[in-house]
Amino acid sequence: MQQAIGKYRWTVVALLFFATTINYLDRQVIGLLKPTLETAFEWTETDYGNIVMAFSAAYALGMLFFGRIVDWLGTKKGYIISIITWSIAAIAHAFAKSTFGFGAARAALGLGESGNFPTAIKSVAEWFPKKERALATGIFNSGANIGAVVAPIMVPWILGVWGWQEAFIITGAIGFIWLVFWIIYYEIPSRHKKLSKEEYDYIHSDDPEPDEKPVNWLSLFKIRQTWAFFFGKLLTDPIWWFFLFWLPSYFSSTFHLDLKKPSLELAVVYTATTIGSIGGGYLSGYFMKLGWPVFRARKTAMLIFALCVVPIILAKYATNVWVAVGLISLAAAAHQAWSANIFTTASDMFPKKAVSSIVGIGGMAGAVGGIMFPLLVGRLLDSYKAAGDIGAGYNVLFLICGCVYVIAWLIMHFLAPKMDTVKI
Repeated sequence: MQQAIGKYRWTVVALLFFATTINYLDRQVIGLLKPTLETAFEWTETDYGNIVMAFSAAYALGMLFFGRIVDWLGTKKGYIISIITWSIAAIAHAFAKSTFGFGAARAALGLGESGNFPTAIKSVAEWFPKKERALATGIFNSGANIGAVVAPIMVPWILGVWGWQEAFIITGAIGFIWLVFWIIYYEIPSRHKKLSKEEYDYIHSDDPEPDEKPVNWLSLFKIRQTWAFFFGKLLTDPIWWFFLFWLPSYFSSTFHLDLKKPSLELAVVYTATTIGSIGGGYLSGYFMKLGWPVFRARKTAMLIFALCVVPIILAKYATNVWVAVGLISLAAAAHQAWSANIFTTASDMFPKKAVSSIVGIGGMAGAVGGIMFPLLVGRLLDSYKAAGDIGAGYNVLFLICGCVYVIAWLIMHFLAPKMDTVKI
């Protein structure tokens, strides 16, 4: 039956997967170079936290507007603008001469990278029926994990052979290669010449959406479902950024991991997240195949993943690096499984023409959390480092990580108990 329907929509997922891989590869380079850059620029943990905050603030600002831009210009042009901006910004890190310069480069990177998820989620909504969206989202979202797996192997090697500047230049240039494939192979279904009628009909097999007037962006803030998505992202996105930007430093300071060499421990953590992302997208789809309504399938899956993060609290008792790797791998994998489903709730609850705007609003909320959390992390770790026990600072942070997903699930359930479809 799949052969009769056609499979071109999975080519689109492949494009989104590689874009997200590059997105997270560029994002994570600075975390792996942190010890080297701390020495070169005499950064404190607070300085590093401020640089991360600059990225988060620009990401929040970009998310606020990029979703609206994609709804206006379309997914093809939206991705072109996004990846050109972030690739140039990634390369610009190599030419920074001061802490302020790094902050400016990170801000530009955040602004460009903010276009990735609004565009990708809208592309999935355009190319997939609801029953396949979580799986498609899980597959492309796993690119975040592949980027995080590749980075701990690729970046230390480049650092050892050429230097930290080249690490930014080489990884930043990869985005321009992907851009060529996007321009050649992507178009929306109604304009795509290689799409069969059978696959087009399958993509649009859900109940047809009414031909509505353009969405009033500000009116979205009056809807409870918007706030459910908003708070779900606000509370949980900063935890993933903590995993990206501080885990290398945690393993270095707690278990004396040499970040100038390829890191098997970090590769294992981020490999586990790939399984979580795809498995998380599959699980809610499996529940739907059993006949569960969409809201019950999504909510049940997300609750399971929220509970899977809780054991990270026990990381403070880990005296062996692989015990810590196991606990953190479970939490990071659960986050990506949660992420695959929370993104899909946006297209479950809102019409396609509003999806990018909603994802942008939620992404902005997550980035706002990403502004506040690094400030806490930097000051907390500096405080415990001054007391000679930086490990205790990480223990506090793991306690926060373990609790926040259950809190986010309860808030989302209160605001949108049945995830009713919004009629705008």
